[in-house]
Amino acid sequence: MLRVLIFAVALVFATGAQAANTAHDFSFTSIEGEPLPMAGFEGRPVLLVNTASFCGFTYQYEALQALWERYRDEGLVVLGVPSQDFGQQEYGSEGEIKEFCELTYGIEFPMTSLETVKGDGAHPLYRWLAEELGPRQGTPRWNFHKFLLSPTGEVVGAWSSRVEPGAPEITAEIEALLAQR
Repeated sequence: MLRVLIFAVALVFATGAQAANTAHDFSFTSIEGEPLPMAGFEGRPVLLVNTASFCGFTYQYEALQALWERYRDEGLVVLGVPSQDFGQQEYGSEGEIKEFCELTYGIEFPMTSLETVKGDGAHPLYRWLAEELGPRQGTPRWNFHKFLLSPTGEVVGAWSSRVEPGAPEITAEIEALLAQR
């Protein structure tokens, strides 16, 4: 048992890995190619949504932009994470994604670079979400899966693609988090 523990500790130090405690321990690259650390959103709730431009749920961009406009001055961040994981329904480059989102839906909220959101190759934040919530609730099953993160970086909610961004169960959670700020 002691050998296993020593090996595990050595492996952590050798790989530089560390256990993440909150979503703020992770970082993305923005759709513009700049660093996008989640720690930059500390103190603000974040609605994290994996997106795709050619999905049957793409119309939800409109409601995501509306949430952003309604609550951003109170502190909400809507963060779009473009992904090819479900039927290759996204453009192949960040420039194409950004142009589509801005011209078609007037998207102004922050977006990440193209990311993997499920499986072993998933972005580390998405692997952490699966660990925190369990694979059934913590792994997106399709595009426009939504996670709500608290201002301290904990997961407070997850909703499938079928739940609209402006649904009462989502807005109630957002408003409760904003009221605590």
